[in-house]
Amino acid sequence: MSEAALRDLLCQLAKSLFDRGFSVGSAGNISARLENGGYLMTPTNSSLGRLEPARLSRLGPDFAHLDGDKPSKEVFLHRAFYATRGEACGAVVHLHSTHATAMACLANADADNPIPFLTPYFVMRAGKTVPLVPYYRPGDAAMEPAIAAAARNAKALLLANHGPVVSGATLTDAVYAAEELEEAARLALLLRGHATRALTPDQVEDLLRNFG
Repeated sequence: MSEAALRDLLCQLAKSLFDRGFSVGSAGNISARLENGGYLMTPTNSSLGRLEPARLSRLGPDFAHLDGDKPSKEVFLHRAFYATRGEACGAVVHLHSTHATAMACLANADADNPIPFLTPYFVMRAGKTVPLVPYYRPGDAAMEPAIAAAARNAKALLLANHGPVVSGATLTDAVYAAEELEEAARLALLLRGHATRALTPDQVEDLLRNFG
């Protein structure tokens, strides 16, 4: 995909997420890998609902800011995924979506899988595990090693008391996965206190074998 097309797509998908309440104010940030090895990223203190393609931050392969507006202060969050997952990571979406963030605030949450695998599409989009990374102050680069460690075995995770971070092979894949993660969190909260039928480990493995 050309850089111009990727810029347009990023702004379109970001606005769709914002318009449906997946992020509010200037919360959240998105990045995508360019064909030349660099990256596009949403600027700092920008609303996902009002991005301009020409003003997106452009970063080099080393994540140095090249042009466009100043990038998000959470560049390190994205860098951890790209560095750890390599070519399998073509985009990263960080949101403050309501239900996923609520799951990240629950006491005694399972650190390995705080959101139960209730539907096949959650497994198909988010993968085998969606771990919970301990709390760090937003913008604190000290969380980068923790994110990198979690990303070794996961393409999506929750930041405690903060929100979800989701990667994908393409920008569209990452957005779809972020949407599916939010829906899975919403279902989990709706079903709290009720007897539920989660997918079994064998069913999860079957989905991963057939859909990756």
